[in-house]
Formats: sequence, structure tokens, C-alpha cells
Amino acid sequence: MALPPAQGLGLNPEPVGPGMWLNHSKDSNAPPGTGGNPGLTRPRVARSRKSRPFRHRSRPFRSSGADPGARRVAMAPGVARRARRRVRGAPPAGSRGRSAEDWWWDRLAPSGSGYHLLQSDSMLLVLPGPGPSRARAHRRVARRSQRLPPLGARAAAAKARPRPAPAPVPAPPQAPDPGWGDRIPLEILLQIFGLLVAVDGPMPFLGRAARVCRRWHEAASQPALWHTVTLSPPLAGRPTKGGAKAGGAKAEEKLLASLECLMPSRFSQLQKLTLIHWKSQLVSESCPRLTFLKLSDCHGVTPDTLIMLARGCPQLHSLDVQHSMVESTAMVSFLEEVGPRMRKLWLTYSSQTTAILGALLGSCCPQLQVLEVSSGINPNTTPLQLPVEALQKGCPQLQVLRLLNLMWLPKPSGRVGTPGPGFPNLEELCLAGPTCSFVSDEALGRLLRGSPNLRLLDLRGCARITPAGLCDLPCQELQQLHLGLYGMSDRLTLAKEGSPLLTHKWCHTLRELDLSGQGFSEKDLEQALAVFSGTPGHSHATLCSLNLRGTRVTPSTVSSVISSCPGLLYLNLESCRCLPRGLKRAYRGPEEVRWCLEQLLTSPPSPS
Repeated sequence: MALPPAQGLGLNPEPVGPGMWLNHSKDSNAPPGTGGNPGLTRPRVARSRKSRPFRHRSRPFRSSGADPGARRVAMAPGVARRARRRVRGAPPAGSRGRSAEDWWWDRLAPSGSGYHLLQSDSMLLVLPGPGPSRARAHRRVARRSQRLPPLGARAAAAKARPRPAPAPVPAPPQAPDPGWGDRIPLEILLQIFGLLVAVDGPMPFLGRAARVCRRWHEAASQPALWHTVTLSPPLAGRPTKGGAKAGGAKAEEKLLASLECLMPSRFSQLQKLTLIHWKSQLVSESCPRLTFLKLSDCHGVTPDTLIMLARGCPQLHSLDVQHSMVESTAMVSFLEEVGPRMRKLWLTYSSQTTAILGALLGSCCPQLQVLEVSSGINPNTTPLQLPVEALQKGCPQLQVLRLLNLMWLPKPSGRVGTPGPGFPNLEELCLAGPTCSFVSDEALGRLLRGSPNLRLLDLRGCARITPAGLCDLPCQELQQLHLGLYGMSDRLTLAKEGSPLLTHKWCHTLRELDLSGQGFSEKDLEQALAVFSGTPGHSHATLCSLNLRGTRVTPSTVSSVISSCPGLLYLNLESCRCLPRGLKRAYRGPEEVRWCLEQLLTSPPSPS
């Protein structure tokens, strides 16, 4: 199809196809706002200072090896810029007016004409053929299909269409209620605080809880929660920049200032008080119900301090001064002041212990029930000479006597053949100490004379005690017997006899038995442990702990004991030479003990 040369877009008409001409005059079908010129804005000419009005010029079409059937429409540079600007400023899809791009497309390459339109920087090309599929064409078809109806129809449809319910607006997150603690009843707060205090103590929890709110302050100030308190300077034993002494003194002064405020209101029901690394005096008037006082690693305790404490605390009956540097004169003055109300006393053996024991022997504390004397970190090699009969007269109500890790040497009685009154209420006697113990059957008999209620007897390390001497003791209801010899491997080579005497006497009441390191023979142990099997008319399920470490017990004896004692919870078979490998260990719990029995029953007998 022969075409005349292309004319300027803004002046002359141009044939587009058969019977179709591009008319640049006013057109009623032109897009609104173009002034009759499709694709162009209203005739506005941008002028500069040195520019002159633009004149439209038509340029002939010259082919340069392109498709001969292609038609080229040339536009002046200014017109092309305004056309592109108009295309970019076209109204969005769905609006009532068409864009300039759609107008040019429909005019130059209408649908079904066999041509397609290409746009470059300063010209438009109308090429034969349907052309490649372009996203712009698809968007044009979608815009045409989604073309809105007239305004009246849209208004009617909007009225007929039900409006969706508005989405509920989420409520803004509420801030935590600042007064939630005030709404908890005081009784419930006291129960909760009581559970925490029972586990961790009142300090520092109650001090921090009192700062939460007024209700918590009221609950934390209840004296019932302050029945057990442990106080220690926060910098005790820690070096500071100004020196350990200066830092400790400042911390202690600060703590004392806090205690002066707390004692009058909160220590009125205090019963147990523990002071660690303490060097200051106490306000004893604020603790009228104090019953137990422990001074751990405290130095410089004067007689006036203890006397003031004894007078200010009328219910104080227990004092623990182990590992503390307390003068003997201060302790004697305190014991004389407390007098008959003293019940429990814990001491550390030193050169000043003799004076304190002398006060006890003088019957200054006739109601004393617990007496414990133990060695410190550096054990004293000087033997403790204790007159047994004098102690029985001075403390006739004694129930617990512990002489731990001491080289105790009982003093001989003044008159030969004059027995002492004994301890009729004694229930626990512990003489566990080093291997070189001087405790013999004679000294043990003097101590336990007239003590039928003994329940626990700890003689670990007392190598001079024999089964015959134990059999002569007056106690008949013994429940715990500890005869272990630790660190004495040579005892295994010395065969002993007499273990059946122990089990025959206390087989019905014995719950814990410790024979570790004892050199009883295999046959002797078999006879002693066979007693627990008993007869059908007796029940022997009371034994729950058995320590046979380092003994010559045989597998058959162990199997018989486990089968006869279903309540056995602890069994120690370490270093037992006669047992097979893999079974020489400690068993804790009924499952492990039962597993040991199964292994003993299924394992082959060891060669003799």
C-alpha cells in the first residue's frame, strides 16, 4: 500500500489506511483536555528568554532498510515531549476518560486492522501484522473490561449492594494495673511470704518485697515472718579498695543502722538468730522471744555482751559458739546468768574449754539436754580429760552427748568401785574420732551406765571396743549402731569373732548397722547376718541401711540378707574381696538393691 509522505501531526491530515485519515483538527472524539489534538495537551508553548515560538514542520518519511510496509509518523520534538507528558499524566485505569495512549492506539492501529503500533523517543511506527504480545495490550483490555458504568448506575448499585460491617477496632493493650498488689488479701500474702521465708529465710526477700507497695510493706513487716534470721556483713572476707577492714567496718555500720530500724518492729517474735563474722553488740531488748543464738566465726565477744543478752532474752536456752573466739570468762558468766533454763550448748575444743566444762560439772546448768564438743579446723593434740561421773551429776538430764574428733581420755573415778548415777535420759552418744582413740569397753560402760533409752551409738574409729563389751550395755532398744573403722586396712588380716552377739541382741530394733573395716571372718559374718532371716513367727524388716565396706562377706550371705530384709534401702559392698567383680559398690534405693540380688543369684560361684 503506497502512502504519501508523512505530514506533521499538528497541521495536516494524513492517510492512515484505506478510507482513514489522521485529522489534526478539532475532533469531538478526542480525549478531553487535548484541545482537539489527540495525545497532546492544550496548545501551550514553553518559551525561554532566547526562544521563539515553535513552528510545526512536516518531515518526509525516509526508509533506511526497514520494513517496506512500515509507516512512520514523525512528530516535532516539542510535540513529542508534550505527547509523552500527556501519556504519563493520563488518568488511571477505571476512570471515565481515556488516556492519550489509548486514543493513539485506536486511531492509528485499531483492532482488526492488521497493524500494530510501536513508540520510540520522537516517533510512532505503524507496522503490519498483529505484533508481539505486550503487557500493555493486556492492561488495555483489562481496563476496557473493567470500565465503570455511568455515575447514576454506580450510585444505584452502591445503594443496592449491602455494605460490609466495619472491622472491629482492636482495643489498645492495657498497661499493667499499678494497684494489683493492693487487691491481694493480707492473709494470702502472709501465706505466700511464709512459704518463701521457710526456704530462703527472711533476708533479703522481705526487705525487697517491702518496697513494692504499701500492702506488701504491711505484709513484710509482720513479726511472724521474722522468726528465723541469719545476719552477716555483705563484705565479710572480701577485700575492697580501701582495705578489707575499712570496707567490712563500713558495711557493718550500714547493716547496724538498718537493724536499728528493723528490730523494734519486726524482731519482736524472733526465735532463732545466726550471726556470721559479727563484731558488734546486739540490741537484746528487741528480741524478747529469742530462744536460739549461733555465733559463727565471731571475734571479740565480751562478757558484758553475753550477760546483757542473757538478761534481755529471758527465753534464750540454746547457744552455739563453735568456731568463734569467745573468752572462757564470758562463757562462764553467761552460763551462770542463764542458769537452769539452759538446754543446748555447742562448743569448740580449745585450751579454754576446760574452764567451761568445769562450770557444767559444777551444776550451773542442771537442765542441759544437748552437749556437743568438737575439734576446730586445726585439731588439738592435747587429750580431753572428762570426768564421767562428775558430768553425770552436773547434767543429769542430758539426752545427747557428742564428743567428735577428739582424743577423749576419761578420768578415773575418785573412789574405786563407786559407780556414777549415769544418764537415765540419754538417747544419743557419739564418740566418733580418729583411729588412735582411748575409748575402751570400761569407759563406755561408765558412760552408759543407767541409760536404757539409748537409740543411737556412734563408735566409728574406736578400735578398742569389742562385741562382748557392747553386749553388756544396758540399752535394749538400740536402732543405730556404727562401728566402722576407716583407714585401717591392716584390720582385714586380723580375724575377729563375736559379731553374732551384736545382731542377736538388737536384731528386732536395729535399723542401721555399720561394720565397715571390721575384720570379722566369713563364717562369723554369715552367722551374724543370718539372724535377720529369723523364724517364721518374727518380722525382721526393720533393717534399712547396711554398711559392709571392706569386710569378708560372701555372695550367699549378701543374698540371704537382701531376701530377708525387703525394706533395705542402702547397701555398701565396696572393697569386699569375696564378691565378684562389678558388684563391689554402694547401692542406694530398693531398685538398685534388688538388681544386686538378681546379679548375685545369676552370677556363677567364684572359685574358692
